[in-house]
Amino acid sequence: MPKIPVAKLEPGMILAKPILTPNGMVMLGEGTELTEKWVERIQDMEIPSVFIDGPPIQTISREDALANLDARFVLVEGKPFMNSIKKIVKEHIEGLYN
Repeated sequence: MPKIPVAKLEPGMILAKPILTPNGMVMLGEGTELTEKWVERIQDMEIPSVFIDGPPIQTISREDALANLDARFVLVEGKPFMNSIKKIVKEHIEGLYN
């Protein structure tokens, strides 16, 4: 069940999780096949991403993603604020692969 940006939605994709309105009501339920009209409406609602049915889309291994993160933060090791940011990003990466 990959989470994809709405800009990459295509007609025919099937929702793996419902899409809710700002007040918490279900706009589109789990299992709904997206039409061109629904794709446009979702994109107009400023929803950043949705879950669709299918195998996870991973272009990089978990280990490579974490190694890349370490490499990007090597120059700021020891700085508490940057360590906090790195921790948050690491948790996010690990969540994507679980």
